[in-house]
Amino acid sequence: MIEFFFDCSSPWTYLAFRNIQPLASELKETIRWRPVLVGGIFNSVNKDVYVAREDTDSPKNRYRLKEVQDNAREAGLAMVFPPKVFPVNSVKAMRGCLWIAQDAQARDHYLTFVEATFAAYFGEEKDISRDDVLAAICRQADIDANAFFAGIARPEIKEQLKANTDEAIRRGAFGSPTFFVGDDMYFGNDRLPLVRSAVLRTRNSMPIEP
Repeated sequence: MIEFFFDCSSPWTYLAFRNIQPLASELKETIRWRPVLVGGIFNSVNKDVYVAREDTDSPKNRYRLKEVQDNAREAGLAMVFPPKVFPVNSVKAMRGCLWIAQDAQARDHYLTFVEATFAAYFGEEKDISRDDVLAAICRQADIDANAFFAGIARPEIKEQLKANTDEAIRRGAFGSPTFFVGDDMYFGNDRLPLVRSAVLRTRNSMPIEP
């Protein structure tokens, strides 16, 4: 199993979300989707990211903007980064991911919702913190918006997002996307070849049943 700790406010996570699915399909592996709040991770263990964002015209940041577009082109995505609202408060969207995964009527539309949330933010520059935007995403994903908003208000859903974020931090994560193959952690869209190798290495090390 590949664990995928993610937040829909990250451009690199959008790329990884697209790229991890064909990889897992090729390897016939299951992805365990683990929504987190990346701002909580930054505030706890990676505050330097805020300083790094301040000088948007630095050579490094100019290159990173180019790098996002280069990778988006390879993934077949048209991305706008940074969007008009950046960073964005993604807490409702991420709670929504948790609720959808647990709801019998909505869970079949999980990946559609996540994809639509990424696309709304990085493709259409919509503010995914807004209820009207999230309601439109729900309609697009064939999810009952009223049930969605009731679900994300439940205390257990709020607590689960916090618990996922705390677990990611405890296991060594410092941003999104973060992958785990067993205890091995990998960070970033460009580490997917290493994730692939880890899956194969783990598989090859398993004892053969008689």
